[in-house]
Amino acid sequence: MIDLLGFIAIGIVSGWLAGKLTKGKGFGLTVNLIIGIIGSLLGGFLFKLLGFSSNGIIASIIVSTVGAILTLYLVNKIKENL
Repeated sequence: MIDLLGFIAIGIVSGWLAGKLTKGKGFGLTVNLIIGIIGSLLGGFLFKLLGFSSNGIIASIIVSTVGAILTLYLVNKIKENL
């Protein structure tokens, strides 16, 4: 249970960071937080494919933020094409 809460907390922080780093390319606080959680999954998956591991909270936040930025980018591209 603690691991799940930690995962969600890191996802929320990374979603907020991704929203700040993309400067206006986000969808608002709530959606950015949800995208952060999804980005945590995507970032973790991609970094594992590349052979990297995220040991520690700072590394986890970095990996999650990269995933959240990528997720925001993909969602924006899909939104543009609709």
